[in-house]
Amino acid sequence: MSKDRIEVKIYYEDTDCGGVVYYANYLKYFERARTEFLEARGILLKDLMKEGIYFVVVSANLRYHQPGRYGDILVVESSISEVGHASLIFEHEVLRKDSNELLVSGTVKIASVSEKLRPIRIPESIRARFQV
Repeated sequence: MSKDRIEVKIYYEDTDCGGVVYYANYLKYFERARTEFLEARGILLKDLMKEGIYFVVVSANLRYHQPGRYGDILVVESSISEVGHASLIFEHEVLRKDSNELLVSGTVKIASVSEKLRPIRIPESIRARFQV
């Protein structure tokens, strides 16, 4: 599956006192990228929630290669590497836009759950949109 891309401008609020992107913020950028990835395929999380289907993060693994800095424009690339019956694994890479330098790479596994947080199958109509 091809990679989707979003851009993130780094503001002062995204950084620590040294002007470096605070490490936990990359999880927020991954979340934004996943939401855009799904919406690009016609999958709106608010519509799934109305049907009683929720996606929750099961695990996240990040590797920090280089720091992002105040004023940078970052590109977050996202793709799905695995489609399970009740889970998806996203691959993410964060690059500095002007140099294409890899800053952060990681994987995030999300699971499909009911309102009671019990695992449920991802509907086939949705799984079909994630052909890997």
